[in-house]
Amino acid sequence: MADLFTQQYWPLWTVALALALFLPVRRLVWTLYVRRAQRFGGGDAADQERLKRRAGVTAALICLVFSYLYMSYLFRGGP
Repeated sequence: MADLFTQQYWPLWTVALALALFLPVRRLVWTLYVRRAQRFGGGDAADQERLKRRAGVTAALICLVFSYLYMSYLFRGGP
């Protein structure tokens, strides 16, 4: 069990953190997109579905980059 917390498994932890963060980040980004669209006169159901797909792509990129940087810093051992 202690082997899971060694440096050789940091890609596994990167993916696990990205997956854990994906749903909350997607929801946050989607909410921001929808509020912005409503402010500028949009926001119908078709537009919200398009914005949800767009938020999913944006959230995936944000989560992967953040988790990669965080885990590489964490398993490096600090500055």
